[in-house]
Amino acid sequence: MLSKVFAAALHGIDALSVEVEVNAGWGDTRIIIVGLPDAAVREAQDRVTTAIANSAFKVPMGRTTINLAPADLRKEGPSFDLAIAVGMLAASEQFVSDQLENFALVGELALTGAIRPVKGALPIALRAKADGRLGLLVPRENAAEAAVVEGLSVIPVQNLREAVHFLEGTVKIAPVKVDAARIFEESPTGDEPDFAEVKGQESVKRALEIAAAGGHNALLIGPPGTGKSMLARRMPSILPPLTLDEALETTQIHSITGLLAPGQALVTRRPFRAPHHTASDAGLLGGNIHPTPGEISLAHHGVLFLDELPEFKRSVLETMRQPLEEGHVTISRAAGTMTFPSQFMLIAAMNPTPDGKMPHESKSSPREIQSYLGRISGPLLDRIDLHVEVPSVKFREMQAARLGEGSAQIRARVIAARQRQRERFRPAIACNARMGPRELRQHCALDDTAKALLEHAMSDLNLSARAHDRILKVARTIADLAGSERLNVEHIGEAIQYRSLDRQLWG
Repeated sequence: MLSKVFAAALHGIDALSVEVEVNAGWGDTRIIIVGLPDAAVREAQDRVTTAIANSAFKVPMGRTTINLAPADLRKEGPSFDLAIAVGMLAASEQFVSDQLENFALVGELALTGAIRPVKGALPIALRAKADGRLGLLVPRENAAEAAVVEGLSVIPVQNLREAVHFLEGTVKIAPVKVDAARIFEESPTGDEPDFAEVKGQESVKRALEIAAAGGHNALLIGPPGTGKSMLARRMPSILPPLTLDEALETTQIHSITGLLAPGQALVTRRPFRAPHHTASDAGLLGGNIHPTPGEISLAHHGVLFLDELPEFKRSVLETMRQPLEEGHVTISRAAGTMTFPSQFMLIAAMNPTPDGKMPHESKSSPREIQSYLGRISGPLLDRIDLHVEVPSVKFREMQAARLGEGSAQIRARVIAARQRQRERFRPAIACNARMGPRELRQHCALDDTAKALLEHAMSDLNLSARAHDRILKVARTIADLAGSERLNVEHIGEAIQYRSLDRQLWG
């Protein structure tokens, strides 16, 4: 007898439909799985047959052929176990159900018949809804994540026997309900590191506020111990909260990489990723034989912090140039081509010289200093909007009893500036950093005084055309923070000062 069960295979951050066709025939008892399965899928025959036997069902006798269609789509991982087991039981007539067409099934089987959680429940749920399925059977640990998708009945199952009894109608299981809006409201706040804990460094806080308000990249340059990492790790506390669409997209990426906690439905906070400087290009951008998201995609809609920037391999840093510009990364391998989103804020930190001191205090030779700074290319520096000096903190600032301005106050101004940007661009562009040439012409017009100042800076600092555009974007953000619709000379002047530090160090 032939049976058909529906599942899904992960492809990038999305899922594609898979039909699990099972034919129970005559001949020697053996199981054949076809349809481009990987090793984990081929091994399913041993997990599935043992789980069937330990769930008080009979292992089908004779030749069982399992086809995972479409045959040219690679199937990876153990998430097909449940669909294969149910298909085998239906093909061998051990249960009868008219619900197999209505539900997709996903789950890894333990040898006892218990169902273990899998990666990618959210994109699989989105695919099931797009295919017109009424519901999805998932492991209990993945139920909250999948239930974020509205209009889909998500059924949590603990073992193979429970799944079969539900499909044949002898057991009722209530679908899991998740209120995404309520999750956002009830997500814990106030336990993030706060800017009030940072003593001094008011000019750096101002620069990071501008970066957060416009989604700009920033480079913090200063001696060790001045608070560069401390400041960077507080960036998420001043960023605006995720929207529901942003949360769903971020959750998809974290779901397929297995980073969601058991029972977690949504990623409600902006990600903060801080890879070590020994990271490879595959670790940072994504890759492997079968492309998976890297750190820049895990930081999507959040912050990517690269500490000790010159210690990263230059080849690794150069691979970030295209994602920084375009907001996505395309990875091509023999197994296929994947595109992952990567709209992140880059916050980088570095010492000004190899020994950590400012150039006029350093004992390193000019050649050593230039070799150290030369690990960061000019084109990459051009893509970083704000270059900020982080000076040493004075003793009186360290001992001051009064705390600085807290993250809540800074965040309120950032949210107000982002709201102005949403009203200006709605809804095509998320923030000023994503403006294109058309938006620059439309929203960054300069009067004669501001134009003369920018022209002088371009000539004096030998700035590129890209730097010109980024100065305008930063100035637009400064004006938004000030509540001004027009750019004036003060906005341009402050934006220019964030492009002068690299000219002093890199010449």
